[in-house]
Amino acid sequence: MVESVVPFAILARGASRNRPLICQHRAAGEATVLHDAYETIGDPAAGPFLFTCEHAARRLPEWQPEPADLPLLDDHWGWDVGAADLTRELALRCGSGALLSRFSRLVCDPNRAPDEPSFVVREIAGHTLSWNRAVDEAERARRRARYFEPYHAAIDRALADRVAAGPEVRLCSIHSFTRLFDGRARAMEVGVLYDDHEPYAQRVADALAREGFAVAHNEPYSGLAGLIYSARRHGRAHGVVYLELEVRNDLIATAERARAVAPRIARALAAYAPGVSAISRSDSGPAGA
Repeated sequence: MVESVVPFAILARGASRNRPLICQHRAAGEATVLHDAYETIGDPAAGPFLFTCEHAARRLPEWQPEPADLPLLDDHWGWDVGAADLTRELALRCGSGALLSRFSRLVCDPNRAPDEPSFVVREIAGHTLSWNRAVDEAERARRRARYFEPYHAAIDRALADRVAAGPEVRLCSIHSFTRLFDGRARAMEVGVLYDDHEPYAQRVADALAREGFAVAHNEPYSGLAGLIYSARRHGRAHGVVYLELEVRNDLIATAERARAVAPRIARALAAYAPGVSAISRSDSGPAGA
């Protein structure tokens, strides 16, 4: 039995909607829908949040990597280590749905605009990725149509249904970052990224700090620099409050670590839930403690 840290589910009673399914699986009380480009956890039409995880997988659906590719594919270049496990735990604990990508960011990056050069990365540190050697504009467009667009269309459907059903919903994109960058240690443990909705971001940052995390605003990447593509795209399109959380990947590198961290983040996210004023400063302690 999974502990319910915060009674979020009551906020979206009766919000369930039917959707076309590619493949459906249910285990341990958790519904999963699998598409070649994305995975849906729980019911996106329920709960106070919709979680997304753009870099959830290192999967290459159509290609066999060469041996020299494997270290890069397994590293942060290929996916956000631990982010998928954390997203699943948060969705379960918060009584909310989640959408996760099922293809490596090295196929094409769902957190980048398709016209950005980094949408498809050909080379990393002097090594040309075998499946990207011959990528041209036609192949970029094919990957966009096969992976990128279905992923984002699924988020659009989920948010459209959720906004129509009510009550209010918040969008939260989950990512991870490395402890070391260019040989320097990063002291922060969680970054709160935003380019709007600063009062909500401040509440989340404060709540995370009360849970004992070392927190930074718009670090290690900045929403103000346009580096929260997915959250911004969908939040603005559907008129919902959005932000991105970056969690240091050594804290969530295994499923066990992700399960240990998730309750603290879930409690902190209570400060972000609909119905909680972004202006109130009267918190006396971690929500749900």
